[in-house]
Amino acid sequence: MTFSDLFKQKPNKFMLMLIDQTEITSKGLELLTHYLKKRSSNVARQIVEIESQAEEKRRIMIEELMNTFVTPFDREDIFALSRDLDDILHYSSTTVEEMEILDVTPTIQMQKMAELLCEAVKELNLAVLRLQDKHYSVATEHANNAKRIENQVETTYREAIAELFQETKDVKHVINVLKVREIYRHLSNAADRQDQAANVISDIILKIA
Repeated sequence: MTFSDLFKQKPNKFMLMLIDQTEITSKGLELLTHYLKKRSSNVARQIVEIESQAEEKRRIMIEELMNTFVTPFDREDIFALSRDLDDILHYSSTTVEEMEILDVTPTIQMQKMAELLCEAVKELNLAVLRLQDKHYSVATEHANNAKRIENQVETTYREAIAELFQETKDVKHVINVLKVREIYRHLSNAADRQDQAANVISDIILKIA
């Protein structure tokens, strides 16, 4: 250990927990993109398992919040950001669970939405990393990038829904439409949570920068 190391500030445990949560969320979204390229029950199980791991990490964070007086920023914001990240993984998990149960074939639009979601989560991860090292303007850029990508997901969602209903021909098609629409909704909900997470990060920066 050098003399300068003695004066280096240790990383805050809550920042490390949030970074860990964004990284595990990113891993889950990467698996989701893989699943939507080629459906695999094994990959589906991995996504569900990752969601369970993330939920456990969130429980630990909440307990730490309850037992810690000083936090790097408002505890409500830590809680909200962690909740939104958890919800992103939750909707990724419910996407694959319902696709397995309903036997839904992935569509090109599902693949595109998942790829955008994965890209947005990586931006959220970078934003939290920049929060940690106090590069707030760069963190804001990444948060804004995540919001921009969320808009692309919603555009893809609307286009997919419009195309889906145009293909409706008979009762069999109607049943398939209802199944596929539910999957699109799960992916859209994940995008909504990404947008909320980006908003929380922006709010944190406004308060502390």
